[in-house]
Amino acid sequence: MSTFPDLHLLIAGEQVSGGGRKTEDVINPATGEVLTQLPHATSEDLDRALDAAEQGFREWRTTSADKRASILTKAAGLIKKRAGDIAQSLTREQGKPLGEAKGETMYAAMLLEFYAGECKRLYGRTLVRPEGSRVEIQYHPVGPVAGFAPWNFPTLNVMRKIGGALAAGCSTIVKPSEETPASGIAIVQALLDAGVPGNVVQCVFGVPSDVSEHLLASPVIRKLTFTGSTAVGKQLAKLAADDLKICTMELGGHGPVLVFNDSDVDQALDTMVSNKYRNAGQVCVSPTRFLIEQDVFEKFRDGFVERAEKVKVGNGLEHGTQMGPMANSRGLDNMEKLIGNAKDKGAKLLTGGDRIGNQGFFHAPTVLSEVPTDADIMNNEPFGPVAILNPMSGEDAMIEEANRLPYGLAAYAWTADPARRRRLAAEVEAGMLAINTGGVSAVDAPFGGVKWSGYGSEDGREGVMACMVPKAIHEG
Repeated sequence: MSTFPDLHLLIAGEQVSGGGRKTEDVINPATGEVLTQLPHATSEDLDRALDAAEQGFREWRTTSADKRASILTKAAGLIKKRAGDIAQSLTREQGKPLGEAKGETMYAAMLLEFYAGECKRLYGRTLVRPEGSRVEIQYHPVGPVAGFAPWNFPTLNVMRKIGGALAAGCSTIVKPSEETPASGIAIVQALLDAGVPGNVVQCVFGVPSDVSEHLLASPVIRKLTFTGSTAVGKQLAKLAADDLKICTMELGGHGPVLVFNDSDVDQALDTMVSNKYRNAGQVCVSPTRFLIEQDVFEKFRDGFVERAEKVKVGNGLEHGTQMGPMANSRGLDNMEKLIGNAKDKGAKLLTGGDRIGNQGFFHAPTVLSEVPTDADIMNNEPFGPVAILNPMSGEDAMIEEANRLPYGLAAYAWTADPARRRRLAAEVEAGMLAINTGGVSAVDAPFGGVKWSGYGSEDGREGVMACMVPKAIHEG
């Protein structure tokens, strides 16, 4: 793909741009160049999208499960077929290596395939009652859904906002990130091309606070789904509360990794170092606080630094690149502040710590050790390519530190002890726990957190049921 795709809104099945609408630049984070301009929706555009979503919901909710499943399956096939081109756009606007971009897009297609199957598994139940009485529990789509997706996984996050809702029978309006718009447009266009009606799936852009306030002020929207920071999530939840809209919130994290002295240290290192620097650490479930039992701390520390220094950083379109740039200059500024504060507090900088070059937004893979708990980076999600390695005295202290923060999205543990695994599963406060693996996501498993990391789930059956409401029918 030699040119970047044209950008537009998708409202009621129509590609909307021009007309004197405000625009903003879309930047390539590897070069700093302007790729193109993105049009913003006007208030009239948003009102039109709301009217269309209301009509689309009435139509889509009565579309048979077989037909919905067929359309969504076809859309998944189109996304797979177009994955190469979509990945090119994704890498250029977001920065991650091309292989990661294609893998993400294929995962989005796989998730949609799963959701398509769920169309036919939206079961109710009948309760036991005396003869002559009957109670049936049915599940119905909640209504039009507004979804707000971030820039770090611009195809997958868009799919998570709309896939389950479409399977449930809801209409959707999604706002992908203005920094990575082409990826989201491509996902929505594939759904439209597969036969989802234009008033059932729509795509808008604009100043985020303006768009969210406009959509959430409308009684048409009955559910909000959001991925992003805890601060923004809290603000959106307040807006949604005014109309008692149902919410799914997938918010910030600060992933602890508990490494015990009975673990396979080399396996843990090979898995977690690549996991840490995936997408330049800009992952809500990124492993961040490595809590390492004292007996194996030095071996783990030295092995981590050795592997981090071998990570090849470069343009995501270049062959062999393992870590691309950060997605924007804000990330670089945040890294500088957090690393500087940690060093001032007494942390040891073992490798990295600085920006790479003066073109684009590249930052070196970074490792800090012996970081005190009052350092900002120990309490605020860094969302960048930095790992914190701290020695710990034993299991109780490790669990206590893992649970210290108000976040609880993903956590990781490495141990050979089956009894300890059961204790960790019961005691670590997280929506997802990976033991002796780096993966916390699967299309058929719920994805979500606890505490300040949000509530509700995406993916799995739960991602569809989150877009439905129960109704009890009592017959005498």
